[in-house]
Amino acid sequence: MTQITLGKALGAGLRRAMRDDDKVVLLGEDIGKLGGVFRITDGLLDEFGPTRVIDTPLAESGIVGMAVGLAFRGYRPVVEIQFDGFVYPAFDQIVSQVAKLHYRTQGRVKMPITIRIPWAGGIGAAEHHSESPEAYFVHTAGLRVIAVSNPEDAYRSLRQAIASDDPVIFFEPKRLYHHKGEIDLDSPLADAPPMGLARVVRAGGDATVITYGAMVTTALQAAEAAEDDGISLEVIDLRSLSPVDYDTVATSVRKTGRVVVAHEASREAGMAAEVIASVTERCFEYLESAPLRVTGHDVPYPPAKLEKYHLPDLDRLLDAVDRVLDRPNSLTGADA
Repeated sequence: MTQITLGKALGAGLRRAMRDDDKVVLLGEDIGKLGGVFRITDGLLDEFGPTRVIDTPLAESGIVGMAVGLAFRGYRPVVEIQFDGFVYPAFDQIVSQVAKLHYRTQGRVKMPITIRIPWAGGIGAAEHHSESPEAYFVHTAGLRVIAVSNPEDAYRSLRQAIASDDPVIFFEPKRLYHHKGEIDLDSPLADAPPMGLARVVRAGGDATVITYGAMVTTALQAAEAAEDDGISLEVIDLRSLSPVDYDTVATSVRKTGRVVVAHEASREAGMAAEVIASVTERCFEYLESAPLRVTGHDVPYPPAKLEKYHLPDLDRLLDAVDRVLDRPNSLTGADA
């Protein structure tokens, strides 16, 4: 086992995938000589050369369009979008081409494209650098959507995404790039849990907290704090946002009967709404209270000095837990 940061785990995953398959090529702005803004691709240009680690112009639509052409020719392109807010110029290519070509050609053409997106807030960045656009891609049929929360998942899931014949939107929580964890760099990919499988990261019996990405850390902190009050929270890391592993989710909800779903993105039509609707369809007779959402606010992402008021935190999560448990110290009102 090796202890490395999430960022280094992603770099190791890219290196391993490129060594295993010479059809894997990387595309992105400043990913070669600079090693990427977050240094995820540092050292890969020296090892694999400029024909496999390609510094592109600042044109996200062109980058993804190039990846589509490479996929047509049998390559497995991995695209880095420099920041989450920069993915929108490539939205047409992703939704109109990447997501649809396999279906449009009746399966004759595969799109094994992985689109890496440094994602969400918590780093005090400038405008357009702290977006949470996952719902757009979850709503788009033909895409897999993955959101990692720890170094081990980052390493394994990225390799799985690159090996998949499906196009994958791969969200990396940028505020966790420097968080460390233990991973086994030598274990076979076949031994890893499936890319679409959710994970119970903490067992509990009183309520289920469902989340993903950097919010998994916040949920675990909330579970530890709740334990001091005698409350046992089960925390589920979805890992895959499309498809969602509802078997794991439903098993937990049927046990606890109470649900809180948390994410950084705005509340309106977000992942939490879809998860709650699906949980209600599957587990209605087991629910002891109405499920609640704890999310970012329905506003454009605020300036750095105000982002702490936007990001769901420990207090907002614990308040929602109190409300689904009908504890007397809970606040009144709708979703947090």
